[in-house]
Amino acid sequence: MVDIGNTDIDALPVAEVEEADLYHAKSWITKYVFSQDAKVIAIQYSGTAIAIGLVGLVLSWMMRIQLGFPEVFSFISPEAYYQFITMHGMIMVIYLLTALFLGGFGNYLIPLMVGARDMVFPYINMLSYWIYLLAVLILVSTFFIPGGPTGAGWTLYPPQAILEGTPGSDLGIILMLVSLALFIVGFTMGGLNYVVTVLQGRTRGMTMMRLPLTIWGIFTATVLALFAFPALFVGAIMMLLDQVLGTSFFMPAIVSFGEHLEYGGGSPILFQHLFWFFGHPEVYIVALPAFGIVSDLISAHSRRNIFGYRMMVWAIVAIGAISFVVWAHHMYVSGMHPAFGFFFATTTLIIAIPTALKVYNWVLTIWRGNIHFTIPMLFSLGFIVTFLNGGITGLFLGNVVVDVPLSDTMFVVAHFHMVMGVAPLMVVFGAIYHWFPLMSGRMLHVGLGKVHFWITFLGAYSIFLPLHYIGLLGVPRRYFELNVGGTPADFIPASVGQLNAFVTVITLLVGVAQIIFFINLFWSLRYGKKSEKNPWNATSLEWQTPDMPPGHGNWGPELPPVYRWAYAYSVPGFATDFIPQNVAPSTMPGLENIEDG
Repeated sequence: MVDIGNTDIDALPVAEVEEADLYHAKSWITKYVFSQDAKVIAIQYSGTAIAIGLVGLVLSWMMRIQLGFPEVFSFISPEAYYQFITMHGMIMVIYLLTALFLGGFGNYLIPLMVGARDMVFPYINMLSYWIYLLAVLILVSTFFIPGGPTGAGWTLYPPQAILEGTPGSDLGIILMLVSLALFIVGFTMGGLNYVVTVLQGRTRGMTMMRLPLTIWGIFTATVLALFAFPALFVGAIMMLLDQVLGTSFFMPAIVSFGEHLEYGGGSPILFQHLFWFFGHPEVYIVALPAFGIVSDLISAHSRRNIFGYRMMVWAIVAIGAISFVVWAHHMYVSGMHPAFGFFFATTTLIIAIPTALKVYNWVLTIWRGNIHFTIPMLFSLGFIVTFLNGGITGLFLGNVVVDVPLSDTMFVVAHFHMVMGVAPLMVVFGAIYHWFPLMSGRMLHVGLGKVHFWITFLGAYSIFLPLHYIGLLGVPRRYFELNVGGTPADFIPASVGQLNAFVTVITLLVGVAQIIFFINLFWSLRYGKKSEKNPWNATSLEWQTPDMPPGHGNWGPELPPVYRWAYAYSVPGFATDFIPQNVAPSTMPGLENIEDG
């Protein structure tokens, strides 16, 4: 604990960097379309990410329909099924979750939470969105080209990805790789904005150890992405050259139908290393912002200061660092020396330690708190339970001996979706319910919110718990059909077909139930109950703006000074159970004695 000791604004250090001049829009188009306001760009990112995410949701329905009711729907061909798998995975992991957490929440919250007027490079910020949109449009265009999108699987492993016989092996894979390269270029523009704004754009008194954990999560995830995405970028360009120019970066000598192809000397394993050097940090590029957001939601809605703030910060940093030395646990079945298997299994267990610390700290924050079971709190609790369950199954798969027999089964699908699908989406929904009043000035409907939560939470477990069981039975993933001549294969019990049908029905119902959320969202925008300022009685800066929703430039003539951390809840001796970061000690007796965590 560190005593603040600031009783006057003059005691705060002067900002390291002078305020940048804001760009003031001169027309409707420059205000709402080609906008340089981070809040508008955040909404553009979020709208585009959610739109492409809905496409990914429909693709998951198509896959589940085929698995649950094989040979019933003739329009789902084997080629289409593998294209659905590829596009669903790529859309959900990169174009939805990465863009939503960093481009959406990052753009909206970073300037507000650090006390800045905007991102430090607003024009580059605008370009980052439009390049992201171009990447999405190129990705979507693959549905309308001859041969359709690539069906190589979302990991795009060569040589399969570019050999004839794989769906979309010509123009489909080319456009996929171009889209990924553009996405990375656009992200790099935005990512530099996020990092520099956090480091250089903070208001007076906002030290790094007073930043809300939401900002720490987004900041660390952005640094991870700036180091990890180049590996994917390089891999995409090299594979593009293999496909278009006939180079052999990843293509070994191949005989196809008795004919020697003009490849030789390349290493498919090299691509796997490049992909997973990006791919495993990508898990934490999504998870770390979720960790930060859920920390702030739990603290605000249980009226307790976050337990072990500094421990939480260093856990985020440690997770980010260790995530770069665990990537090959995705490659146990590709063959590796046992010493390397031991190394990556060990680092996988080590990264579980700071992750477990965060779970303990969340539980201890809630312990004996004044818990308000608001919709954001329900989704936060749902996230903790889901991430814990998914993390435990991840420990199984991090062990070489267990992973090898389970690697290509539905167990991996269930684990991955619990950790990278259900858990982050719980945080996304909780964050939207929490910050919607800030963005719109209105409250979302509580009744509809509770219905939405319970259907989503219980439905997700009804889907993925059976898939764990199916995987333990040895049922393989990525198979178009498990029937041989209309009857299940010998090693597949009859119960698998019944469970697949059950899971399919629940998947369709849970997906359709998300309409409740969108009805709530759009209805509340116009007719929702008007929100009072700071309806959750939160302490962080975004709720202290002069106007709600915040106007252009976020703050009035002066940026808000910061006197304490963002978690001064239920401080003994004060009538109110929260003390905002920007309330000066001179305004209330005893404030000068409050300490940072």
